[in-house]
Amino acid sequence: MAMVDDQQRVALVTGGSRGIGRAIAERLLSDGMRVVICGRNAPGDLPRHDDAVAEFEACDVRSADAVQAMVARIFERHGRLDLVVNNAGGSPEAEAASASPRFSERILALNLLAPLHVAQAANRIMQAQESGGSIVNIASVSGARPSPGTAVYGAAKAGLLSLTESLAMEWGPKVRVNAIVVGLVATEAAADHYGGAEGMKRIDAMLPLGRMAHGSDIAGVVSFLASPDAAYISGARIAAHGGGERPVFLSLAQAG
Repeated sequence: MAMVDDQQRVALVTGGSRGIGRAIAERLLSDGMRVVICGRNAPGDLPRHDDAVAEFEACDVRSADAVQAMVARIFERHGRLDLVVNNAGGSPEAEAASASPRFSERILALNLLAPLHVAQAANRIMQAQESGGSIVNIASVSGARPSPGTAVYGAAKAGLLSLTESLAMEWGPKVRVNAIVVGLVATEAAADHYGGAEGMKRIDAMLPLGRMAHGSDIAGVVSFLASPDAAYISGARIAAHGGGERPVFLSLAQAG
């Protein structure tokens, strides 16, 4: 095993090369953690903070065997694993009536089974550590309300919320497991998804805090959940949605 800094905590962020995942990786680097990101393809540039640069592991998290091998490599290099952030996920739009079985299976695998595979592999290490560990699942408001156009994704994220609570009960006291219920986020692809700049302005105006989330907003919650300040928080669903989406019926009623 390579020489390691026994005091420096180690984090794994799935899907950490862009968007929310990249913001999380950069925040954890700024917190002084050693950060590993994973994805199917290496990014052009790795997340960094000052002189600290994230490591990259090629892994399709839908494969339980690939996940187990990746986590084993991380442990072999660093001798510990303190935090896992299950961030990889997402779905293109697809009508539920016509979505193919293969499409649905792949969306479920990425958004529900993959976090389970990663959590299981991490838990085996964390349970043996004196300091235990923390697992943070990046969930979505799509799992807590209807998700038309991405029904399977919404169902998977709802399952992830349930999974979070069950794992927290099974794996405590050594391992804390929490979920962040993420709302609308202004990522690189947000303009295409939300109807361009004008559509994004309308959405911003709808939210009580007056804007969609930035990746740094979600990263801050992850940083808190990984910190000693969250030592008694497990099985929680922390909403990071700017106050929630205004019910459509209110706007329709006022328009009349």
